[in-house]
Formats: sequence, structure tokens, C-alpha cells
Amino acid sequence: MSVALILPLYLAMPLLAQAASVDGVRMWAGPDDTRLVFDISGPVDHSIFMLRSPDRVVLDLKNARLKQAPHGLDFRNSLVSDLRSATRNGDDLRLVLDLKTKVRPKSFLLKPTQQYGHRLVIDLQNLSAEPAAKVVTRTMPTAPSGAPRDVIIAIDAGHGGEDPGASGQHGTREKEVVLAIARRLAELVEKEPGMKPLMIRDGDYYLGLRKRMQMARDRQADLFISIHADAFRDGRASGASVYVLSQNGATSEAAQWLARSENDADLIGGVSLDDKDDLLRSVLLDLSQNATIAASLDVGGSVLKELGRVGKVHKHRVEQAGFVVLKSPDIPSILVETGYISNKREERNLRDRNYQHKLALAMLKGVRRYFTHNAPPGTRLALAEQEHVIRPGETLGGIAAQYQVSQLALRSANRLSTSQIKIGQILRIPTL
Repeated sequence: MSVALILPLYLAMPLLAQAASVDGVRMWAGPDDTRLVFDISGPVDHSIFMLRSPDRVVLDLKNARLKQAPHGLDFRNSLVSDLRSATRNGDDLRLVLDLKTKVRPKSFLLKPTQQYGHRLVIDLQNLSAEPAAKVVTRTMPTAPSGAPRDVIIAIDAGHGGEDPGASGQHGTREKEVVLAIARRLAELVEKEPGMKPLMIRDGDYYLGLRKRMQMARDRQADLFISIHADAFRDGRASGASVYVLSQNGATSEAAQWLARSENDADLIGGVSLDDKDDLLRSVLLDLSQNATIAASLDVGGSVLKELGRVGKVHKHRVEQAGFVVLKSPDIPSILVETGYISNKREERNLRDRNYQHKLALAMLKGVRRYFTHNAPPGTRLALAEQEHVIRPGETLGGIAAQYQVSQLALRSANRLSTSQIKIGQILRIPTL
């Protein structure tokens, strides 16, 4: 063979060696979106586009091959009905996602971590699930016909899907244990008079941190609880912790809020910012954030005290940090580190169903104690703590109608043998 023929083959060898391989595919389906993660041997040039009639997403990978056909994918609850592949232009790989509905696709590459190698991520957002208006206003929630409403507790299980969180020495994954604890807390809140749970993540899928916060605001939650399990390089570290937003975190968040001109329709503590000048907007936001942080410290302290009755706490005070999920300016928010999953004993505890229940019950008790003295106006819990001073001309029946309770319940709560009341007498309004 001549040198002229050998030289082109020699030069082509590095190019052939650089061909990427798709080694596996994983998929997670959330309520409004689906994420697919392709494990790849290295960085790869790719393009993504949509085709209609029928709807499908096409993913082209340059100089790549599929190591093996995807298997084990459960399409039942996803936005995808099938995944097909074919070779394109001899060296390229084409992947086609057949869709159940219209979506907005997004792709990005991830570098290797301790747990994973190179990855190509495809996020599919369900367009039919998007609200008609992009700007969401937060107003005080009301129950039908002006009736008192339940206090809404947003419960956020950290991590999920492609993000497993921390891992214990025996393979326990944070995303799984915190979801189990979150579900137990939701069950307890559901049974609590005057409260209603809102699960932010209720399955093995990933949610962006700001989306978690926004979901709580969209549903007008009164409290946000994010549940996690800590980890540290020293396996001796142990104990539960409670965090709220730091002042530095609040300051950086305020700057972002005030910098978004299209965000002015959002309400801060029930006050619209869109018709205020820059100075007044800044002052109003600062006041709202300070009040929210103060409330977060109160409820956080109450929860930490109850966690201390279950097991060891890492520090005997509420700590402050700039966690994104705590940055809602008008919802008291706490992050609970239920224990150190990197500690053998605590990893074992976190896997135990009885211990998970104890943790959830401790959080509920702390929340209950806080709202006993800080119930939002218009809620059933607020009515439960109200007292009424009888004025001239009032009757027991009229007072019962005012607070939407029965006369029997009113008499029972105040140990009245008859319907007779006196001016100046103080009546306790019972829980509905």
C-alpha cells in the first residue's frame, strides 16, 4: 500500500476514536414535564427540533452510536409514547421521541460527577399544562362563599429523579427517604383540623428549586417546609437541623425581584408593586421579607424544639443560609435536615418507617404550635383562637351566624346552659 493511501487512514483514526456512544437512557415523569437522561461516553454535538402531525421531538447526535436499544422505560405517566433510533448520514445518530401532547423541549449537557459520567439531558414541558398568563399574582386565598379556609402547608421533598441527593454508606438515597417522610407529614396534616397539605414533589422526578417555590406561591401556601437529609465527609456528624433564609440571601433575592420589570404584577404581602416608584418598591419588599424571615424563625424554632424530643439536633438554634427554596418573600419557609444520612446510625433511622413517622409528627407539632398563636386571618385556625366580646343588641344566634358555627357548638365551647348572654361577656369561638 502506498504512503499516499496510508496517510489519510492514519489521519482518520483519531476522528473515529472520538465517536461518542449512548450507553443508557433513564426517564422520570413529573406532573407537567418529563426528563430523559442519556448516559454518553463523552461530550457530543447535538441538535434538537420539533416535528408536527404527529408531534415528536427529534434529537440528532453527531458522530455517535447507540450502544444498545433502550429498554425498561415506562411511558405510562410520561409525555412520551415511544423512543425510536436510527443511523443518519452514516456516522450520526437520530433519536425520535413520539409524543402524547405538544411540548416545549430543552436540552443541555452535564459533566461527570461522583455518581454519573457525561450526560445529555432532555426536558419536555407540557404546553397544555401551562397557565394562560405568564405573570402569576399571589392574593390571599379564600374559601367558597367567604367561609373560613384551611391553612395550606406546602411540603417539599428535596431532590428527586436524576438528582438523588446525598447517599448513605449502605446505599440509602436522600431523595427516597425525604419523600417517604414528606408523605407521612402530608398524611398527618390532612388529618389536622384546619390544615391542608400541598405536596410539591410526590414522585421520583426532578423539580427546579425556583419552580418548587413558585408552586407554593401559585397555590397560596401559608407555610413552606423543604425536607432533606444532610451529609458530611466525617461520618460522625449527626443530628437534625432547621434552616431559614439569611439576610444576605434575602438581599440578593430582592435585587432579582426588583430587576424584573415584567414581574411587577406579583404581590408582596398582598400589595402590588407595579404602580410604585423604585424606592417604595424596595421598602415594601424589604418590610415583607423581614416579616417573613421573622415568622420563619418562629416556626423553625418550634419545629426544632420538637425534633429535639425525637433525637439529637445538630445545633440548638435555627440556622440561616441562602437556600433558593427559602426565598419566597411572602411565605414563611423552613428547610429541615432530618439527620445525617452519612452517619451509619442515622442512616438506619432514616430508613425506618417508625422513625420517619416520629420525624413527621415532630414537624406537625411544631407547625401546630406556631399556628396556634399565628393563624392567618380568615382561616379556621384563626377562628379557633378568636374571642368575642358581646356588645349591646347581640344574640347568641347572631354571633353563631357571624362566625359560621352552630349555637350548640358555641354554647358547648363556653359551657352555657342557656342562650342568654350579657354585655361585656367574652365568648370563645370554637374550631369548626
